[in-house]
Amino acid sequence: MVRHVIVWTLKDEFSEAEKADIKAGIKAGLEGLSGKIPGLIEIKVNTERLASSSGDSMLDSLFESEEALKGYSSNPLHVEVANTKVRPFVKVRSSFDYLV
Repeated sequence: MVRHVIVWTLKDEFSEAEKADIKAGIKAGLEGLSGKIPGLIEIKVNTERLASSSGDSMLDSLFESEEALKGYSSNPLHVEVANTKVRPFVKVRSSFDYLV
């Protein structure tokens, strides 16, 4: 299995209220992919961070294999969420994938 983790930092131009709405949209969009993409075992977006955090939100997902992760990244359902709910609002994206 493969754990896929992403941490996003939102653009500075957004107010805290706007950031809360954006994070809610990211969470709803990505978690809404559960059960819809082959090989995706679990997906969770964490939006409530401690003050010690350097990012605004985090994706924590689990896939059956590296191939399933690759399929997810190009799946039209994921691409739609990424292009409408995530990419337009993100300043920094960091990812870490590892075998479990």
